[in-house]
Amino acid sequence: MKLYRIMQFERGGLKQCEEADPGPPVGRQVLVRLHASSLNFKDRFLYGGGDYAKNITGLGGIPLCEGAGVVHAVGPDVTRAAVGDRVAVAVHWDWIGGEIPDSFNIFGRGPRGNDGMLTQMTLLDESELVHLPDSLSFEEAATLPCAGLTAWSALHHGVPLLPGETVLVQGTGGVSVFALQFAKLSGARVIATTTSRSKMDTLNQLGADVVVDISGGPGWCKDVLAATEGRGVDVVIDVIGTSFWGDTIPATRENGRMSLVGSMDGWGEGTGGGSMQSLFMRGLQIYPTRVGSREHFVQMVRAIGAHKLHPVIDRIFDFDDAAGAFDYNIFGGGRIGKIVIRHD
Repeated sequence: MKLYRIMQFERGGLKQCEEADPGPPVGRQVLVRLHASSLNFKDRFLYGGGDYAKNITGLGGIPLCEGAGVVHAVGPDVTRAAVGDRVAVAVHWDWIGGEIPDSFNIFGRGPRGNDGMLTQMTLLDESELVHLPDSLSFEEAATLPCAGLTAWSALHHGVPLLPGETVLVQGTGGVSVFALQFAKLSGARVIATTTSRSKMDTLNQLGADVVVDISGGPGWCKDVLAATEGRGVDVVIDVIGTSFWGDTIPATRENGRMSLVGSMDGWGEGTGGGSMQSLFMRGLQIYPTRVGSREHFVQMVRAIGAHKLHPVIDRIFDFDDAAGAFDYNIFGGGRIGKIVIRHD
């Protein structure tokens, strides 16, 4: 089989290898032939090195945490899957449901000792699989395990989103676009921000009720407040981080909710009044997302299947051009939705 390994934490460090197929599966193991995988924001760090990259994937490791494919073979004790099943692979293999376990690995699939999804075949425990609706292609399904589930959890698993509430999403990355789609499924109103005027129509077409141009810099919270009659949004899906808190916090209603997905701008102190004190004074509820459990994943997939929702894919790369997908993830600005690698 073909697969990729990270040989250096720099551009050009991704190497395609030819290795023996894993298996055969024993016990509760399942051999999955992967048909697609997908990139996330965190995969940008692989070429930059540093401690974060080393935690995500040690040298020699297989990158990417999102993948979907078909069950190729099963061990004798498997009860949750059968040969031919269409499945996606959970990011957090050690979180099935309920509270986050003490053994929880915050980095999820892909760190040292746990191979990622940029391979044609992978051997897993049956507990790591989630079955897919027939309405999704493998390329679409490969966008769900991290980006899709993060958005779903950010909306529903701190305090569940209610119909009629207003959600603020930031930009057009994978999590933000999923959050827009899922919020509309729930009957919520969505306000989207963007720094690109060319994306405003696209965000409207995806379902955003209001699109705010923030290319002018700080002060855009006034437009959000105007769109909510001065009240502010009920929920913020925060993918940017503290540099926006000077607007994000006042754009959120008193005692509203902030789901912290990531920090694209680093982890510095908030600016423009966006401090921890302002969070406290406004009584905002903070929910740091950890992607989600397999139980959350199943809930999300049921909703996707019932509503025939289709993930937004910006571009699909062939397996032999995986390095091009990584370059595009870092240098290809202006995308909307997810970057996918087709393995077939």
